[in-house]
Amino acid sequence: MQKFNFHRNDVQLFGQNHLDLVYNQLELSAFIQQPFSLDAFGSQIEQKAQNYTTAKRTALVKALKKQYNQVQNNENPLRLIESLNDENTFTVTTGHQLSLFTGPLYFVIKIIQAIKQAEVLNAKFSDKRFVPVYWMATEDHDFEEIQKVNLFSDELTWESIQKGPVGRFDLDGLDEVKKRISELYQNHPDSEIHNVVKAYDGNNFTEATRNLVHFLFADYDLVIIDGDDPILKKEFAAIMQRELETGFSFEAVNSTNEALESIGGKVQIHAREINLFYIEKGLRSRIEHKEDDYFIDGKGHFKKDTLLRLLETNPECFSPNVVLRPVYQETILPNLAYISGGGEIAYWLQLKGVFDAAKIVYPMIVVRNSMLIIDTNTYKKIDNTLSKLSDVFEPIDVLKRNYVEANAGEELNFDALDNALHQLVELVVEQITQVDPAMDKFAAAEIVRLNKQIESIKDKLVKRSKGKHDAAMKQIEQIKERLFPNGNLQERTSNFFSFCPDGMYSGLLKELFDAIEPSEKDFIVLIENEKT
Repeated sequence: MQKFNFHRNDVQLFGQNHLDLVYNQLELSAFIQQPFSLDAFGSQIEQKAQNYTTAKRTALVKALKKQYNQVQNNENPLRLIESLNDENTFTVTTGHQLSLFTGPLYFVIKIIQAIKQAEVLNAKFSDKRFVPVYWMATEDHDFEEIQKVNLFSDELTWESIQKGPVGRFDLDGLDEVKKRISELYQNHPDSEIHNVVKAYDGNNFTEATRNLVHFLFADYDLVIIDGDDPILKKEFAAIMQRELETGFSFEAVNSTNEALESIGGKVQIHAREINLFYIEKGLRSRIEHKEDDYFIDGKGHFKKDTLLRLLETNPECFSPNVVLRPVYQETILPNLAYISGGGEIAYWLQLKGVFDAAKIVYPMIVVRNSMLIIDTNTYKKIDNTLSKLSDVFEPIDVLKRNYVEANAGEELNFDALDNALHQLVELVVEQITQVDPAMDKFAAAEIVRLNKQIESIKDKLVKRSKGKHDAAMKQIEQIKERLFPNGNLQERTSNFFSFCPDGMYSGLLKELFDAIEPSEKDFIVLIENEKT
């Protein structure tokens, strides 16, 4: 693919907050540990090494080995997991919901960027080891956000009435989605996609997602982690206990929000008095203070001693919300940097106070690469209708107006024809009246007929010109809808496999891997090479 870069401001779909997180992190220094850069990893390593204990490493390795116990062809991730026992091994992490069949394209982009960031660090710090991690948001309970996927022109939906943490869902109904995916590629029976669909299986949605991502990235270093694990929750139990007893994160977030708003920053999330859920299969309910005890919808009232005893014996029944989930992640991982989209990274600006209060090192935050993939057919339409590649970012009404102004000027200018007709009329009248002045009525009738013929010619030319423009207008509409579906970024709507019409995904994965750069700030446009 051909690669082009554009400043994100040129795309006209990123807000100022997003642009600041990408280009101006230094101005946000009061809300982060330090601005992201390759050179900054040295000091980040020193801080994390002092804050991360051997006991945490031991627990992490134990949990990950258990999670990978039933994964096929697990030799490579187990090798990476074993390396986490070493005090000189660190992680770079990205996270995402358990989106149906990888969901939108940026799911894949984030994981590739984490892998490449680890590669860059391994090359720079030869005495250290860096492992890329994908954090599965298995405890999320917003099933409506993840139950659909746009594949080609089809919206596939996993129909289920299950509730609670999506990672604990059984797979009833998922086979119907997998069957539909296979049908979309039925003309390519030997395609790679069919093994991907086969790998999308397990005892629950967590296992299915882990198996899918593991299979998809089989040729790359990657460790997939499920935070919904009693071993890992035990390492976070002390902070959860403090949250239950004091609600420390509420005050920390509110204080940061005031400082952020004072400089014109945007508040993305609002803390609760207790930022924890109670979870079990089919249930994820907020834990709330009610007078002298606690209340959990669906479970009832709990005395303080009873709830704290439950936390001690069953920490897996407690789940951090959006405020504490990042703290949980950074507690159990020897992590240096977190990679995600601008929307998620934005609310990390509100959390530095929570990290400080919990005495956990705040990671460097990185807005992931953002990109647009232009297929061959769409690029031909761009070449036919637009003057330059960057025009694709302009609003559709601007593109249409620009096209008409550039292409309809001379072809519909009838001045020369009208002048010629005027001269012809004078000549015809002169010739006829010279022969017989009494034929003036005949001359007038012929002139009317001649004018009608010329007007008919003009009408046909105008109609043909409009037809040509109508085709161009439709092409412009097709370009915008293909590249920015419903006015949104393509990467937030179209599924990775939508760009693999024959189901041979490994080549596209390699091209994305080559295109993505961890230090890249600008928007990436990839143009598919014409197939021969």
